[in-house]
Parts: sequence; C-alpha cells; structure tokens
Amino acid sequence: MGRWLVLGGTRFLSRAVAAEALARGHEVVCVARGESGPVPDGASLVVADRDAPGALDALRGERFDAVVDVATMSLPWVRDALDALATTAGHWTFVSTLNVYADPATPGQGVDAPLLEPREAGDLADGPDAYGAVKVASEQAVRAGHPRSLVVRAGLICGPGDLSDRFGYWPARFARGGRALVPDVRDQPVQLVDVRDLAAWIVACGEEGRTGVFDGSGPRSTLGAVLDEIAAAVGAPDLVLVPLAPAALEAAGVAPWSGPRSLPLWLPDTHTGIAARDTAPAAAAGLRCRPIADTVRASLEHERSLGVGRERKAGLTPAEEAALLPPAP
Repeated sequence: MGRWLVLGGTRFLSRAVAAEALARGHEVVCVARGESGPVPDGASLVVADRDAPGALDALRGERFDAVVDVATMSLPWVRDALDALATTAGHWTFVSTLNVYADPATPGQGVDAPLLEPREAGDLADGPDAYGAVKVASEQAVRAGHPRSLVVRAGLICGPGDLSDRFGYWPARFARGGRALVPDVRDQPVQLVDVRDLAAWIVACGEEGRTGVFDGSGPRSTLGAVLDEIAAAVGAPDLVLVPLAPAALEAAGVAPWSGPRSLPLWLPDTHTGIAARDTAPAAAAGLRCRPIADTVRASLEHERSLGVGRERKAGLTPAEEAALLPPAP
C-alpha cells in the first residue's frame, strides 16, 4: 500500500478521499487548518494555513505515492503545493470544476471544449466565471508542474457531508410532505455525482497512475426524473409536487440553482450545458455512480443531523414557499 497526502481532509470531498484511501489500506496524511472538523480515524493531520508563506515547508522533501489537492479558488495554494511536493510525489490529482468552460449553455461538450481565460485571482462573489477562470489557471499550473497529473472537473457533488444545501434541499423538503413547489422544467438536464463515488474513483485513479483531464460527474438525466426519484426514495405519502413556470418564479424573485430564496438544481437556459456534459470518458475510466435513491437517503440523514429547520444556504423557507404556492385545486 502507498503513502497518500490529501490537501484538506476535514470536510466533504477531501475527507471522503482520505477515508477511501484509508479503507483501501493506504497511509494518509492530511494538511488542513483543523477548523472544519477532524480527519478520518486513522489519518494523521499536519496543521497548516495555506495562506501563510511556507505553509507546506514541513513536508518538503517527503515522499508520497499520491497527492490530492482540492484547492477551491487559490492559484498560490496550488503553486506552493507543487513547489514543495511535486518532485517527491508519484501522482498528482487536482480537483477542478465544470465552471472552467467558456460555453456553459451547449449540451454534449467534452473536455476539449474551449475554456475561460485563466485568471490569477478572484472571489466567489465575482460569480462562476471568476471561479472557473482561477481553476483554469490552477489546472495549467498542475499540468505544467507534474508529469503524472490527473485533473478532475467535478460537477455537482452531493451526498453526506454536503454543506451547499443544493441537492439536500429536496430530500429535506420532500420529507416534510404536503404540496411542494418545484420548477416546471422537467426536461432540463441534470448531472450529479455522489461524493463517495467521486472519492472512490479519485483514489482508484491515483492507484492506477491515471493521467489526463476528465469531467467528473454522473450520467445525464432530467430534473423531472431526479425529483421523481427523490420523492420516491423519501416516501412521504402526502407529498404532491406543484410545478410553477420559470417566468412566474423569476417574477416572484426566486433564483435558480443556489443562494437564499432559490430552487436548487433549476438552471437558467444560459447554463444548462454544465448539466449535460459528455461524461462517458470518466465512466469508461471507472467512475461508477450509485442509484440516486442511495444518495437521497444519505443526504436526508445528513440534513437531519444538521437540523432541517436551520437557516439554509439554498432553497426556500417554508414561509416563502407557502406564499408562492398556487391555491390547491
């Protein structure tokens, strides 16, 4: 078995990667500030703030069979990690995003589609293009800085540990039963990947030494099919889905995708292509996606552990939804 370094390891995908590597018998070292929670049992933690100069100097010269970096939006983090570790790391995985693509509207594109112009820095408040442009620059740094690198352009990651509230909104809402407001865009494309499946594939790729660039998401589905599967998995007997047209939602100030007063998974027409990528190459390379019902059950358990009545990052409050629901027939 090998020695793995996970840059992160305390939350969501990076923690799932660390847990998967441990389950496969690897020694795992995690680098994090240690403020987001513990590393998985069996992993060791190196406490470091990657914003600080020389944060990874303590690991300089140490040998790792594989490194996994999930740096969200910091080119300096990526460059500093490569500077400290690239010459002694056997394999390097960088987790990027589908937001790197210049055309988010056209369905069926693959990894050879044009990218945004790279940016040295940005802020999440600047929008998805800024986020994607910094990721483009980070991808370029990784591919230039390590000869055996894998870039995974992740789609919407969901499942246990998700703090974005996007996918989890729907199992939590449907579990309450009653009349639930949904966007009337049943044919809109949707692609999801369970965090456990993506983590398992990332670790398998590291073990195999797989290189290249992949869109890391699941097979294409539709919003209507996904919402139906969520409803069936939750099983609330009195649940009724009440569709409302996008124009009516927009007029009422409801946003697509994420944020306060939103309906998650609903995409504007300008961005439906990011949920209709050609993910066949990732599937051919071993990415296996579990049934959505399994993700729903795990997501609902996670939602309940957080408190379903909490203030959410995405979705509608019960009062907001009630004000928007048309009268029952």
